[in-house]
Amino acid sequence: MHSPSEAAPRDETGFESIFDGRSLTNWEGDPVYWRVENGCLVGEVTPATLLKQNSFIIWRGGTTRDFELKLEYRISDRGNSGVNYRSEPIEGQKYALRGYQADIDGQQRYTGQNYEEKGRTFLALRGDISRVDADGKARIIGQVGDKDALAQKVRNGDWNEYHLIARGNVLTHLLNGQVMSVVIDDDPVRRKFDGLLGVQVHVGPPMKVEFRHLRLKRLTPEILPAKR
Repeated sequence: MHSPSEAAPRDETGFESIFDGRSLTNWEGDPVYWRVENGCLVGEVTPATLLKQNSFIIWRGGTTRDFELKLEYRISDRGNSGVNYRSEPIEGQKYALRGYQADIDGQQRYTGQNYEEKGRTFLALRGDISRVDADGKARIIGQVGDKDALAQKVRNGDWNEYHLIARGNVLTHLLNGQVMSVVIDDDPVRRKFDGLLGVQVHVGPPMKVEFRHLRLKRLTPEILPAKR
């Protein structure tokens, strides 16, 4: 019998690659900011290309409903980024998304939290289990750990693995095998059960973020048109 504290074996069953490491096939973003380099999806802002609004590269190979996503990222010290899911485009703004975000930043102020881009903002800070009530407000109902202690799990300047799990209205963010935040979204008006996936470069100083080994596991089958 295994000890309850023993780590589960790494299981890749059902995960499919959504980035081939060679091209931007099925990805749509501003080529000023996004490219493929050394097998990585690279987002970079330079002194000559500072942003006026956050810019995403969006996966066009499907949507994120109930799913698990695993990816590795590396970010510069002053970088700010994130992984959006179950998101929607913003009318009149190209390469912009509104929706749930697994936050990433080089200073480890936000990494691991759940932030709703262009929406209800902070849904769960790192270390928190929160419930979003019908008024759209997030309220802490428990903790998965101390915020500062969890920040020590992040490998500064090196590769980290995000593992996102969305099942119904429960959204869990894990980083390097550690749960960082959990959201139970009980807001019947503003919560989302389906939408787009994208990764971000953020307004602010020059930055660079790299992503690799992006793998998606669909927990809910795609809804296909009915046969006639």
